[in-house]
Amino acid sequence: MARGWRSVLAGVGVAARSLAAAAAAERGQWALWIPVGLGAGIGVYFGLPLEPPAWLGLSVLAVLAAVSVPLRGYAGRHRGALVVAAIAAATLVLGFTLAQVRTVFVAAPVLEKRIGPTAVVGRVVRLETLPDGNRVTLEKPRIAGVGPERTPERVRVRLRGEALDAWPGDWLRVRAIVAPPPPPAAPGAFDFQRQAFFDGLGGVGFAVGRAEITARGRGEGLDGLALGLSRLRQLIAERVRGHSTGAVGAVTAALMTGERGAIPEPVMVAIRDSGLAHLLAISGLHIGLVAGVLFFAVRAALALVPFVALRQPIKKWAAVAAIAGALVYALLTGATVPSLRAFLMIGLVLLAVLVDRRGISMRVVAWAAVVILVFQPESLLSASFQLSFAAVAALVAVYEAIRLHRPERTEAPSPFRRAGVYVLGVAVTTVVAGIATAPFAVFHFNRFVEYGLAANLVAVPVTALWIMPWAVGAFLLMPFGLEALALAPMGWGVGLVIRVAEMVAAWPGAVVALPAMPVWGLAVIAAGGLWLTLWRRRWRLWGAAGIAAGGASLLLAACPPMFSSMRTAS
Repeated sequence: MARGWRSVLAGVGVAARSLAAAAAAERGQWALWIPVGLGAGIGVYFGLPLEPPAWLGLSVLAVLAAVSVPLRGYAGRHRGALVVAAIAAATLVLGFTLAQVRTVFVAAPVLEKRIGPTAVVGRVVRLETLPDGNRVTLEKPRIAGVGPERTPERVRVRLRGEALDAWPGDWLRVRAIVAPPPPPAAPGAFDFQRQAFFDGLGGVGFAVGRAEITARGRGEGLDGLALGLSRLRQLIAERVRGHSTGAVGAVTAALMTGERGAIPEPVMVAIRDSGLAHLLAISGLHIGLVAGVLFFAVRAALALVPFVALRQPIKKWAAVAAIAGALVYALLTGATVPSLRAFLMIGLVLLAVLVDRRGISMRVVAWAAVVILVFQPESLLSASFQLSFAAVAALVAVYEAIRLHRPERTEAPSPFRRAGVYVLGVAVTTVVAGIATAPFAVFHFNRFVEYGLAANLVAVPVTALWIMPWAVGAFLLMPFGLEALALAPMGWGVGLVIRVAEMVAAWPGAVVALPAMPVWGLAVIAAGGLWLTLWRRRWRLWGAAGIAAGGASLLLAACPPMFSSMRTAS
C-alpha cells in the first residue's frame, strides 16, 4: 500500500514538473491571463448569494501585499512559482474588489413597489423610437407620492403612440404607472434588474396620458457633452429615417447610430434567425470599417498632393484621422461594450502605425478586456462582452496560427485569387466566430442558428464593401445637407441584407431551440477556450477537453417546471 502511494505521489510530482516546464516555456503568454484573473474575481463576487462586507476586497488585497513583500528578498528554489501564485491571487482579488467598488459607487434608490397612475417629471436623456411609439429615459425625476430620498436617479417610461417633439435635455411631464425593474423571467434567464441597477435605472413603466414638454434645456460641462451626443444621435437617426423609410430606414439608422428600437419585429426576428444579428451590434466590423475607410481615404487624398506626400508622414496623419473618426463613431453609437472593445483594439493598432510597430495580436485583445473590466466589471456577465471577446479571441488565435504556417509568396496574387481569398476569409471568420460564440448564444438566447454561414457569405461582403463605406460618406455629407446622395445607395445594400435574412430565416430548421446549460458548464467551456487560445504550444489542445466537458453539461440542463408543464400539456 505504501509503495502504491509513493508511486502516485511520484507521478503527481512528474506531472507537476512537466506543467511547470511547459508554463515556463510560455512565459511570454503569462500577461494574457491577467484579464482572466480579473474576470474570475468578478465572477466570484457576482456569484455570491449575499453582499459581502464592504471592507473584504480591499482588506484581502492589503494582506496579499503584505505577504508578498518577503518574496522580494527570497531566492529559494520555488521563488518563481510563489511569485506567479501571488500575482494570480492578487489579480483575482483585484477583480473581486473592482466589482465590489463599482457596486457601491453606482448604488442608487430603486422603487420598492408599483406606483400610479401618478405624475412623473424629469429631464430627457434618451428618446427611443419604437415601431409603435416612443420610449423615454428621464433623469433627476420627481415622482408624486415618492420622497426625494427614495426617488431613483433615472426612470424609463414607454409613451403612448403620439409623436413627441422632445430632445435630450428637455424637461418632460407625463402621467404614468411606474414599478421596480422586473426580475428574471426564469432561473438563469436575463437579469434585467442587475442591468438596470448598473445603468442607474430605478424604475420602469408606461404612460397613461399624453406627455408634455415643460421646458427646453441644455446641460453644461461633461453633462452637456453627454446630452449633446444623445441629441446628435437622435438628429442623425431622424434624418436617416427621413430619407429611408420602413425597415430599410430603421436598419440604416441602427447601423449609423446604434438605435435598433425602430426595426420592425418581423425583420428583427429574421435577422436573428439567419445569424446576422452581429451586423446590428456595433462592434469590430463596423468600427474597423469606419477606421479603415477614413485611413485609406485620407491617405489617398494626401498622396494626391506631391508637396505634402513627399515631405510629411501622411500614413501617420491618416492614422490620427482614423482614430478620431472611430472614436466619434463609437460615441455616436452609444459606447457599448463591443464598440468600446473594438475602438480600443483599433486604436492600439493605429497607435502602432504611429510608432512604426505591428499592431494586432492577442495582447491587444487582452488589454482591451482589462480596460473594460476595470471600468465596467459588471459587463463580464453580459452577452455582448462574452460573445464579443469569445469571437475576437478565437479569430486572433486562428489567424495567428495561419500566419505562422502560411508559406511566403513572392509573386503578386491575381485578382481572382484575391477574390477567392476574401470569400474564404469570410467563410473562415464566420465558422470560427460561430463556433466560438455558440455556447454563449445557447446560454443567453436558447437558440442555435443553422445557416449562419450561408447568410454571412452574402451579407458580410455587402456590409463591408458597400454599406459601411456609404455610411461614412453619409456622415461626411450630413453637415452640408447632402446625405441623401450616400443614403440612397446605402439603402440598396441594406435592403439586400434584409432580403437575405428573410430568405435564410425561412429555410426549414433555420433555428434550433436548446435549453441553457448550467453556469458551471459555461464556465468550464470558457476556461477550455481560453486555454486553447491563449497558449501556443501543443498543451493548448488540452483546452478541447474542457470545452467537451462543459458542452456535456447540456445533458444536465432542464427547462423550468412552468415551461416543462406547458410542453407536456401541449
